[in-house]
Amino acid sequence: MEEKEKIKIENVDGTIETVDLITYLISEDNLRNYLVYSKGEKQGAEADNIIYISKIINENDELKLEEIVNDAEWVDVQHLLKKIANS
Repeated sequence: MEEKEKIKIENVDGTIETVDLITYLISEDNLRNYLVYSKGEKQGAEADNIIYISKIINENDELKLEEIVNDAEWVDVQHLLKKIANS
């Protein structure tokens, strides 16, 4: 079984969490970046992995994760994921 790359993220409350890096996504216009990661959680009868997707923001030379709240942006992210799945 392939070893997953681990990264550390700092939560809003200051706690550090180690998560599995799945991939990075870059929007087609190269203006937005996204982090796709997993905490090793599973759900459902088939024990599907739960994945998280956050927008990467560069703020004062520090990378931060931000929730994606814009519906149009979610459509773009889904399009990027489908391109990976179909390649």
